[in-house]
Amino acid sequence: MKNREAQRERYLADALPVRLAGLAADLGRVASSARRATGGAAVSALLEQSQFLIEWTAAEAPVETAEALVNLQVMLALWRRAWPEAQHSASQRSLLAAQAKQWSDQVLGHAEHAGFKTSGSGFAMTVQMR
Repeated sequence: MKNREAQRERYLADALPVRLAGLAADLGRVASSARRATGGAAVSALLEQSQFLIEWTAAEAPVETAEALVNLQVMLALWRRAWPEAQHSASQRSLLAAQAKQWSDQVLGHAEHAGFKTSGSGFAMTVQMR
């Protein structure tokens, strides 16, 4: 529990756009790991971590972003529940990979709207504190 609390404090120290970009990165890792038959444990851990990141972020986000995050959290919970069996199916892994990539892109869009700038091959951060 102390480890999770330390992670929460570290995460909340960042500005909202940075937190959203971090969530988008985790969802990208879900997509990447879900494609591999050997990625089951990593996917499970990343789904759980993403839910925590949403819990810690949604309350401070603009209403539209918070709504999207809450809806995403429900989808992540459903996948976490199904994952012990779904991980053994190539079609289910592919479905999660595609959905996680889409979610990552959507969350990154919210991060950019909140002030996170992306450029070409990597991230360049320009965050305006509000």
